[in-house]
Amino acid sequence: MPQPVRVRFAPSPTGYPHVGNIRTAMFNWLMARHTGGRLILRVEDTDVARRVEGAVEAIMDGLRWLGLDWDEGPDVGGDYGPYYQSQRVELYQQAAGRLVAQGDAYYCYCSSERLEQMRAEQVRRKQPTGYDRHCRELSPQERAQKEAGGIKPVVRFKVPLEGRTGFNDLIWGDVVFEHSTIDDFVILKSDGYPTYHLANVVDDHAMEISHVIRAEEWISSTPRHLLLYRALGLEPPLYVHHPMILGPDRAKLSKRHGAVSILDYRKQGYLPETMFNFLALIGWSLDDRTELMSRQELVENFSLERIGRTGAIFNRDKLEWMNGVYIRKLSYEDLLRKIMPFLESGLPKEVKRPLDKDYIRQMVPLIQERINTLEEAAIYADFFFIDTPEYEASILAGKKMTREAVLAALKAAEKGLSLLESFNHDLLEDTLRHLAGDLGLKTGQFFGLLRTATTGRNATPPLFDTMAVLGKERCLKRIKVAIAKLSNN
Repeated sequence: MPQPVRVRFAPSPTGYPHVGNIRTAMFNWLMARHTGGRLILRVEDTDVARRVEGAVEAIMDGLRWLGLDWDEGPDVGGDYGPYYQSQRVELYQQAAGRLVAQGDAYYCYCSSERLEQMRAEQVRRKQPTGYDRHCRELSPQERAQKEAGGIKPVVRFKVPLEGRTGFNDLIWGDVVFEHSTIDDFVILKSDGYPTYHLANVVDDHAMEISHVIRAEEWISSTPRHLLLYRALGLEPPLYVHHPMILGPDRAKLSKRHGAVSILDYRKQGYLPETMFNFLALIGWSLDDRTELMSRQELVENFSLERIGRTGAIFNRDKLEWMNGVYIRKLSYEDLLRKIMPFLESGLPKEVKRPLDKDYIRQMVPLIQERINTLEEAAIYADFFFIDTPEYEASILAGKKMTREAVLAALKAAEKGLSLLESFNHDLLEDTLRHLAGDLGLKTGQFFGLLRTATTGRNATPPLFDTMAVLGKERCLKRIKVAIAKLSNN
């Protein structure tokens, strides 16, 4: 293994941080931390037309949320900067000029209209699409004539017409491409900005990148990069192409499979620890059974050899389960702190703000076992905050209970509870169990009735704990409302 290990995450700010891209960043980060190497963040922002405002900040925000720090980059500096490709354009132009001068590249003056017609004709003839090398052998006079007409050319690399280029991928093994399958690709656009092919080669060499770890979709581009390295007389890095993340239908993960931005998962109440664990195990594994691993365990055990070849499914159900596990590992105070913003934004507008943190502190132990995302806290706990829950009177009566029996039970409960000086779990349980016996009701029937009357639901955290948190005043008020519902029904 080359030492020192220097890997890079090089996002393009043409969109927000997709989980597939973030998983690539994670593999690079794990490689750097496992080997004691360095991770470089390089922003590949030369696609000016597709640049999205705020994307760079969103990418960095997503990385920081997951704890994926970088050793060199736009905001932390380093000896190999600048780390925005838009600030390195002169380097790419110099490399392109050198390739033209030595006969490994040429100026192409073809218009977009001609290229579109060319591709359409290739499709019509059922031929492989690709540049037809129309400008490859233009004479100096022909080039001068084109330039005199004001045409701004692109620069294309002159791919050898025969032979093959291969490389050894650390996951896929030996990979070989025939030159006949590679067209003369653009390396410098007419606006003077480089394409990805030239820019990443120039920068990976200049920044002394030892391993290029990226998605398998870039395998077909690798021979182009190797041809550029060879023409420039540079030593290429080692290549690692990991499998892509797939949706449940085994198609490439996309928006139709749900939220795919890492920031969307943060908004939905997934913990960074969960996302780190979950994403690291998509396409990489310690063994065939370990699913929960801490950040440190992943760093200690990470190896490129354990990255699989097959695309791994993004299993949303498994993610939700895993997040629930991590939520239940939190202390009550940690969970309180994390759910507060979700309660503030998720509870009905009529709930009084600011929320009472001491009141919520009592509620936290009751919902911790039931929620799988932080966002669910507002859904599971709204009855703790609203004035009176909404429900149909018909759901108050349990099986084999008449309306008259339900009314009698509620009135007895109201009377019994109003006499209590304390409203704690033990006293509530003792009082209500005795009352069920006096009424000749099964405890399940009676407690289910009280659960609905006090919460508006038939499934909640343990009844006596819930009533203790709601408090005597709220419980009695809600029981009165239940009696009124039945009386007026």
